[in-house]
Amino acid sequence: MTESVQGKVVIVTGSGRGIGAGIARDLAAKGAKLVIADVNGDAAKAVASAISAEGGAAHAAAADVSDRASVKALIDETVSRFGRLDVMFNNAGISQTCPFLDVTEDDFNRIMKINGLGVLIGTQEAARQMIAQGGGGKIINTASIAGKQGYPLFAHYCASKFAVVAITQAAARALADHRITVNCFGPGVVATELWQQLDREFMEHGLTSRPEQAINEFSQSILLGRVSVPKDITGVTTFLASPASDYITGQTVMVDGGMVLI
Repeated sequence: MTESVQGKVVIVTGSGRGIGAGIARDLAAKGAKLVIADVNGDAAKAVASAISAEGGAAHAAAADVSDRASVKALIDETVSRFGRLDVMFNNAGISQTCPFLDVTEDDFNRIMKINGLGVLIGTQEAARQMIAQGGGGKIINTASIAGKQGYPLFAHYCASKFAVVAITQAAARALADHRITVNCFGPGVVATELWQQLDREFMEHGLTSRPEQAINEFSQSILLGRVSVPKDITGVTTFLASPASDYITGQTVMVDGGMVLI
């Protein structure tokens, strides 16, 4: 697996922290050339600097995945820096804890714009570059357990992740003739900054009374008995970025410790 991503040029959006940073650092350690893309440019630079300090190849870029011009500029910058684009991870996403009856139009549209539209734009623009350069490519989207089941405190987030699965399947059918595979992976509960945010929101809504109560209670159904960390995800993400997954497309690979069985 180490040699299989050697020299591959990879963009990971939302890689200034959390799962995205873990994906990027794992791929860089295995010889891929990374573009660390994040709406927070300083966070992207910090991850790219850490990769460089470890002997990897990484470039930081600020990008808003919900803005097509920004995504086009990101891909142009990648090609200018590294010569091509082999793998696109549409990973950037946001969430919000909100009781079902309280979700507003603004809440829904904000999450769908980044998590849903952002994946559509990223998939389209990456595919255009891959088609232009020839030779196929890989597009990998971040789904979730919330892309397979609806949860009442995250209805709009679930809708956005169901959209990721649908876009992935549609793109796989649309791009197969160009030898571009499109897949997604579905994390469960991952101990990152995002869950720290959700934990605070649970307390603000009066749903929990103490720190980490939310993540601990939400994780009770994990068959493997613990929440995950980004390292638990990277075996699958590196596999999906490698030639070992060349005959897989349109699929959602669940990496949730057995939380959702489908």
